[in-house]
Amino acid sequence: MRKSLCALAVVGALGAMQVAHADTTVQLYGHLDLSVDSVDNGLSGRTGIDPASKTGWLPAISSNLSRVGLRGYHDLGGGLKAVMQVETQIDVSATPGTTSDNRVQGAFASRNSFLGLAGGWGAVKIGKTDAPYKLSTGRMDPFSATIGDYNSIMGNTGGDNRAEFDWRLSHAVWYESPDMSGFRVNALYSPGQNRSNDNSIQAQGEPNCTGGNLPPCGDGSFGNAYSIAGIYANGPLYATVAWELHKDTNRTGDELGAGGGTVPPVGSVGIADEDAWKIGAQYKFATHTTVNAIYEKMHRAAPTDTYNERSRDGYWLAATQNVTEQDDVNVGWAHAGKSPGNPGSGLLADPTAVNYGSSIDNESNMYAIGYKHHFADKQTTWYAVYAIQKNHDGAHYDLGASGHGITTDCHDAAGVCFAGNKIQGVSVGMTYNF
Repeated sequence: MRKSLCALAVVGALGAMQVAHADTTVQLYGHLDLSVDSVDNGLSGRTGIDPASKTGWLPAISSNLSRVGLRGYHDLGGGLKAVMQVETQIDVSATPGTTSDNRVQGAFASRNSFLGLAGGWGAVKIGKTDAPYKLSTGRMDPFSATIGDYNSIMGNTGGDNRAEFDWRLSHAVWYESPDMSGFRVNALYSPGQNRSNDNSIQAQGEPNCTGGNLPPCGDGSFGNAYSIAGIYANGPLYATVAWELHKDTNRTGDELGAGGGTVPPVGSVGIADEDAWKIGAQYKFATHTTVNAIYEKMHRAAPTDTYNERSRDGYWLAATQNVTEQDDVNVGWAHAGKSPGNPGSGLLADPTAVNYGSSIDNESNMYAIGYKHHFADKQTTWYAVYAIQKNHDGAHYDLGASGHGITTDCHDAAGVCFAGNKIQGVSVGMTYNF
């Protein structure tokens, strides 16, 4: 009898809650992506270098941007809604904790999270989010979060494990316009909230340097950020133009001495604005073929171009062919154009070479091919991807930057970066959405 009364009380309480919140909708959602990989860092068999690590192929298991979150809205009447989202990364195959910086990826609200207002005029939100620049072309990468992710080059100014112009911006406010006959505009502002004059410390309230590094903040930390994207979507055509600016980006960490050898002199890299713009288009043909193309221009207002590796062109071409209703074949090519200089990060095969200046060839090409099967439930897939990063002598681009669970880059176990590697890998994985 007591159990029956308790059950009735619980049912009654739930019913009252449903009535009190009948104008509120909250959804639990998630995305799981795990893969088995085998990757080669390209250090095996090279002459003139002595890496302090294993070389050749290495097996690994990756959790690739798996996430879970809550999102919802509350109807305020008159066409106005309060909107919210709280999302966190979940490292399914690894122990949650800090990575190469002070962020705890598994911490609550580690990913896109916000509170805002939405109506017929669009939406204004406050929190942290993938920037409009990043989101504008995200749909054009069929290899997203795999070892073939286009962020190994696209949005990635120097070949680091993070793509500075494909980033999630914290402490931000942004506007999302409504659809206007196929046109949309999204714009974001993130204040630097930094008390230092050169952004050499963390922004107030943040554990990391802005841009994703540990203090001291001399490897890409910036102040105010501005991001905007214009989008047109109509039938089979999707097109976008986007621009982003990082004010007073601190690169003094590339200045390791007074000059000579492979060390740029003090003051040669410095603190300067960095910006990027891109134009992209996607078209779906009647043959069930989807073609994607992006041109990107990244620029740093450097004191001198002799040591400026951050200004260059980038290209992305990709295609998806639906071979059946449930099976896709994907191919992709990313190209990093030559920058006017190199700050000396990355040892060349020839240890006597000077690793900066216009004579260094730091172009790179990444090629990817993949297969994906969509199960009939529309929530589950499995995929296989092969990717190869062909770095020229002065380049050190990696595989899996900003997306794949485990990035394969130029570094050996002692943290030394070797430029000019041919990095490759194969990955087989599964995704599930709920």
